Amino acid sequence: MKWITVRRRHPRAGYAVMLLALFGLGAGYMALMPDSTGGAEAVSSRVPLQDIREGKQLYSQSCSTCHGQNGEGTDVAPSLIGVGAAAVDLQVSTGRMPAMNPDAPQQPRKRRVFNQEETEQIAAYVQSLGGGPPIPSGSDIAYEGADVALGGNLFRANCAQCHNFAGSGGALTGGKEAPDLHDATPTQIYEAMITGPGAMPVFGGDTLSAEEKLAVIKFIVDVREEPNPGGFGLGRFGPVTEGLAGWLIGIGLLIAAALWMTAKKQHD
Repeated sequence: MKWITVRRRHPRAGYAVMLLALFGLGAGYMALMPDSTGGAEAVSSRVPLQDIREGKQLYSQSCSTCHGQNGEGTDVAPSLIGVGAAAVDLQVSTGRMPAMNPDAPQQPRKRRVFNQEETEQIAAYVQSLGGGPPIPSGSDIAYEGADVALGGNLFRANCAQCHNFAGSGGALTGGKEAPDLHDATPTQIYEAMITGPGAMPVFGGDTLSAEEKLAVIKFIVDVREEPNPGGFGLGRFGPVTEGLAGWLIGIGLLIAAALWMTAKKQHD
């Protein structure tokens, strides 16, 4: 005790105590903080290293010209460090990447270049670069028992302004476009919500819970599978399209009928 009493009066004792306290706080934070880096070590424990190697080779052949040799980004395309496997799977599986025109404000959906295995390999390599959400598993997108009424309310509040009330998509400002959701798989819809592609915001856990995301997916799937009781759905673009069709077709037929009857009367 006497030794401690003598040492604590030393002019540098306060600095030593402060350094020890900072070291302790840092060690405690690192011990309690969940591993969210998604780095190569974390990915290697879940994904075979062979998939990462194959993904790197595919990346070097088809992606590195725009995104850089190590995903660091270039003047043409952004960095992929931290975007995660889910973003890669979404962009590649929908055919938006590799891009046809890197200068375009938004890449259109087109026929995919890589099959699912190759897509997952590229995604595994990008995930190994660090950070970002992984590809959702089957349990993440088990939407069958979700609340479709809740999903409809959430979709109308957060998605319908851009994607249309029935998921038919629509034009946005700056030459961008909200794509239709008719061909989107549940996995792609979930990935879009957690990665926020293009002009779409990221719907994280603080915005939409996992259950709410599944409810939105359930609503989208149910809506696009519903029949059109009125006949031809006209793309489900809403009352403007229906009104235009009614005017052009309905009024046009009435005018044609009137002309026909008038011509027949004159002939008689």
